[in-house]
Amino acid sequence: MIGKSIWTKNAVKGISVRGERRRREGKIEWRNWDPNKSKIAASILKTKNNPEIFLPKTGSTCLYLGSSMGGTVSHIHDIVCGSNNHHNGQIVAVDISPRMIKDMTTLSEIRDGIFPVLADARIVGQIAPFLRNHADWIHQDLSIADQAHTFVKIISNLLSSKGIGILSLKAASERSSEGDDNSRFLKAQKIIMDSGIRILERINISSFEDQHEVFVCSKN
Repeated sequence: MIGKSIWTKNAVKGISVRGERRRREGKIEWRNWDPNKSKIAASILKTKNNPEIFLPKTGSTCLYLGSSMGGTVSHIHDIVCGSNNHHNGQIVAVDISPRMIKDMTTLSEIRDGIFPVLADARIVGQIAPFLRNHADWIHQDLSIADQAHTFVKIISNLLSSKGIGILSLKAASERSSEGDDNSRFLKAQKIIMDSGIRILERINISSFEDQHEVFVCSKN
C-alpha cells in the first residue's frame, strides 16, 4: 500500500486486466487495485485490523466463488502465483455465467495457476474435484438468496482447518429476509455464528459498494 492506494506486483508485465494503472519501480511493475471495483480491495482499506490476516499467502490454494470478469482474481493471482506461477499457487475461479468463464479462460491463458470452472457455486460436488486440496482461502461473492447458508456449507466442506473464508454479502440479494439492510446483515451473522464458524471481523464497505458488508471468518 502507498497511502490509500493498493498495488500488487504484476505477474504479467505490460498488461492491465481492467484498465488499471501500472507503474514501474526498477525491474518491478505494479498494478493499481481499485477498491471501487473490488470488494477485497475495499476491505483492505476499511479493515480495522492488519489486512494480511485475510489475504491469501504465496503458493496457497484459493477458491473464488463468483469470479465475474476476473479483476480481483488477477490481483489474487499476483499474490498467490506470481509470474509463470513460480510460487505454485492455485486459484479455482467459479462462475455460473458462460460469458464470465469465457473471459476467465482468456485470463488463465496468460496467468498460469488460474482454473476457470463453469458451475453452480451452491453445489459443493461441482467444485470440490477441481481443488488440489482443501482451500487455504475462499472468497464468496454471489448475488443469490441465502448467501450465508451457502457460505457455511462451502466453508464447512472446502476450507482447510487454518484457512480464511470471506463472505461479501449483498443485502439486496436477500429478498426473502424481512427488514432493512442491517437486519439482513445481522441475520447472516447469526447463521454463520450458529454454525460454529468464527467471525474475525465484519467490515462495512458501503462507501465503495452500496448495501455490502464483508465477513472475514475462520473455522476456529
